[in-house]
Amino acid sequence: EKYPGRLVIGADQVLECDGRIFAKADNIDEAAAQIAALSGRTHRLFSAAVVCRDGEPLWRHVGIVRLTMHQLSEQFTAGYLARNWSSVREAVGCYKIEEEGVRLFSRIEGDFFHILGLPLIELLTWLRIRGDITT
Repeated sequence: EKYPGRLVIGADQVLECDGRIFAKADNIDEAAAQIAALSGRTHRLFSAAVVCRDGEPLWRHVGIVRLTMHQLSEQFTAGYLARNWSSVREAVGCYKIEEEGVRLFSRIEGDFFHILGLPLIELLTWLRIRGDITT
């Protein structure tokens, strides 16, 4: 190991809608199909993180956010993807709520940082309790 004893943080997200797991879109046509599948529906975004030391997990957390999309037209979706594809191509669900993607939603229930991909408040609280950071 290059840095023995150091804390290593890993995080990832999973998007689920009606039992279907979504992956990042490979191309703009797949992105349009994903947005069409989520349009007018509520989906769940799971944001998971783990902290390890020397390969041993010390802390885990999964945050869940429920997001409801407006009913979106094909024309709106095509324009949205034309404007945002370079950014959202790496985002599950093909949106970033910190950018224009927030316009896709009629309701969001949950933590902003979970949507961004890291349960930051919970992680910082754990680090504070351990004494790794102070407030």
